[in-house]
Amino acid sequence: MNQPLRKFYAFLDQPLFPRARAALALLVVPLLLTFTAPLWRIDLSAPQYPDGLTMDIWSYKLEGGGDGQHIQEINTLNHYIGMRPIDRAALSDLDWLPFAVGGLVLLALRVAALGNVRSLLDLSVLTAYVSLFGLGRFAYKLYVFGHELSPQAPVKVEPFMPALLGTKQIANFTTASYPLLGSLYLGLFATGVVALTAWHLLAGRRRAARQDASLLFLQA
Repeated sequence: MNQPLRKFYAFLDQPLFPRARAALALLVVPLLLTFTAPLWRIDLSAPQYPDGLTMDIWSYKLEGGGDGQHIQEINTLNHYIGMRPIDRAALSDLDWLPFAVGGLVLLALRVAALGNVRSLLDLSVLTAYVSLFGLGRFAYKLYVFGHELSPQAPVKVEPFMPALLGTKQIANFTTASYPLLGSLYLGLFATGVVALTAWHLLAGRRRAARQDASLLFLQA
């Protein structure tokens, strides 16, 4: 094993900076707050619905506007084009999300209390995986909803991909899809963890450079 790689592995086993431990513990707060706010919103508007219909997706439930009546209205409209009903059972792929967030909370607290640079790097990779996998599964479910249409539907439309981010026109309906406060909380945690990881890696590189310079000075 060459010298630079040996130094890098040795640095991964170094304890975290005290300020990084405190920052990581504080980042757990927005992560916990993801349970208190919806992650995503889907809006649907049309001439017959001038005020629009809304559906909020939480990490553990669906919530419709109008005291829950909007989800029923959306499913009634979807029935005419052959789309399956949207409910929590249909989004069962997201049932793992609350457990994943809870796991990240426990892991982040453990890294803050006992971890080293290696464990912080692991936390950063795992956070990125959970975030990207969750968004990917959500996109996949939207694709399935828009492409698995019943051939017996009263209104025939071509299979389509519902909007994941932004707006899209489907017949005389305009749909909009965008993140809400829960996703902001999760993004704040993820950004903070990545920033702390980058800080440690850059600091480790500077430290190694100083050690090499000191060694060359002593050998001169």
